[in-house]
Amino acid sequence: MPKFLFVFLSLIFWASSPVLLTACGTGADESNLVQEAGEENYPELSEMIGQMMMVGFRGFTVEETDRIAEDIRERNLGGIILFDYDVPSGTPQRNVSSPAQLKTLIENLQSFAETPLLIAIDQEGGRVNRLKTRNGFPAVVSHEHLGKLNSADSTRAHARKMAQTLADLGINVNFAPVVDLNSNPQNPVIGRLGRSFSADADKVIMHSRIFLEEFSRAGLAGTIKHFPGHGSAWNDSHFGLADVTETWDEAELEPYRVLIQEGKATMVMSAHIVHQKWSEEHPATLLPEIMTGLLRDELGFEGLLFSDDMQMGAITDFYGLEQALVLAVLAGIDVLVFANNSVHEPEITARAIEIIGRNVRNGIIPENTIRESYDRIMRHKSTFHQN
Repeated sequence: MPKFLFVFLSLIFWASSPVLLTACGTGADESNLVQEAGEENYPELSEMIGQMMMVGFRGFTVEETDRIAEDIRERNLGGIILFDYDVPSGTPQRNVSSPAQLKTLIENLQSFAETPLLIAIDQEGGRVNRLKTRNGFPAVVSHEHLGKLNSADSTRAHARKMAQTLADLGINVNFAPVVDLNSNPQNPVIGRLGRSFSADADKVIMHSRIFLEEFSRAGLAGTIKHFPGHGSAWNDSHFGLADVTETWDEAELEPYRVLIQEGKATMVMSAHIVHQKWSEEHPATLLPEIMTGLLRDELGFEGLLFSDDMQMGAITDFYGLEQALVLAVLAGIDVLVFANNSVHEPEITARAIEIIGRNVRNGIIPENTIRESYDRIMRHKSTFHQN
């Protein structure tokens, strides 16, 4: 990253931090100083909302005239998620064909951004693997495989190799490791795909900790998922409701509790699971009691909170776009993920920014909620390594 951008981001965070502004106050009327200084240093509302968006797109290359480049330049898009396979078309014509191609694509995407992009991928290993050997990438094994080996040295060697591969490409966010407990081995989206290290929380914590450490050493961030625990479900939230009312257990929170307390977890992804005792109407992603009350207030998480894909059936089958966006933002989601890979909506960035902005102006979403998410995003981006 160019030095001036690094400095710019650091100054934005310093200037917009209420803690720092209060510390610099004279004591005459610190609350007014904080408010006025904050307002002077925040960008336009639409630009802050743009930073809260992460979207997927089609293309092995990107040109100035492409919609995704326009979103980055003109809408201040904050993040990109990459895939190797395009589900709507049923073809591998998406974003990944070779290491050299992918590295160039990421460099070109970043070249359009005034504020550096979060470049994310789901690279877990095993069945969830976007960087395949047929395209020239190193082989990666599943969490389940590593959990059965239960060797810290093997896990560290594997995690280090994965981290270096991602860092060399320019990827700075990995949506891994999975910290769901394998409490239901027949779970169609976790257990049966080998995505969990173990049913034992201590093993999950040990292996996840190693992944997070190696990602951090390589200069990228790992994301623990799917909060508050998807491992016990019988259904796949990609295709509808995954109800865990009778199966979820508080033990599923233990990896989050420990990794947050240790300072290892800087990013968390939500789960679109339903628990009738939490809410009879909404999945966890849309519940402030879970995303803010449980994760932030009780467990003490201060990092970036990502939604799982907002185009999954658990959301789109039951909510219109506007309702889903409003509920997610009010719940405390910082980064709204639109994979564009169950449906393809090239205009989703513009639509989402307009909807959220209108609901802020109408008083439904407090502007301070947007500012808090923007602050967290800028705080993370200010830590990016200089190239």
